[in-house]
Amino acid sequence: MTVDVAWAIGWTRATAERVIARRAELNGLDRQIGDGDHGENLARGFTAVVARLDALEEEPAAIGDVLKLIATTLMSTVGGAAGPLYGTAYLRAAKVTGSPTLDSRAVVAMLEAGLEGIVARGKATTGEKTMVDAWAPAVEAAVAATDAGAEPAAVLAAAATAAEAGVAATIPLVATKGRASYLGERSAGHQDPGATSTAIVLRAAADAAVDVVTQSRA
Repeated sequence: MTVDVAWAIGWTRATAERVIARRAELNGLDRQIGDGDHGENLARGFTAVVARLDALEEEPAAIGDVLKLIATTLMSTVGGAAGPLYGTAYLRAAKVTGSPTLDSRAVVAMLEAGLEGIVARGKATTGEKTMVDAWAPAVEAAVAATDAGAEPAAVLAAAATAAEAGVAATIPLVATKGRASYLGERSAGHQDPGATSTAIVLRAAADAAVDVVTQSRA
């Protein structure tokens, strides 16, 4: 079993729906330690992404084409740090997914490339109360699941679950990166909005893969 271009499109649409639905929650988290516009920015960006998908005359040939469309759209429509960070993540991921389908190893490569992009753009590492604290454990879980022989849907599910645990783990952290770092010790006790949106993105990927499996068995 692999995931394909239809999965990538389904992942994108599901991400847009969930980001828009949780816009207020993301804004609220960001208001506690940042600018208060994380949800608004992502909702605007993914709304633009879906509009570009809808305007395509034919389905993209490769998964990387979908990810590149997301990257370029987010970079041009999302302000603050989120646009460049997510844009770079999707762009790096697009460079290793230039095929119509991905097996488990390729899914791991995609997630690893996304993490490398975020780290490179944000110059961040784990423990700094950023989206890296969700993305890094997701990659670790995806590698472990793949090594254990899991199919792509299970690999993505493991990644999403680890990302969600990573979100919870940001709460006691003191931010040392980005605007939240201005609060110093007062940033502890708050859930990081970037890590939260990362978990939303990865859970959407996992659920879209389940849809692929379900449809293949129908």
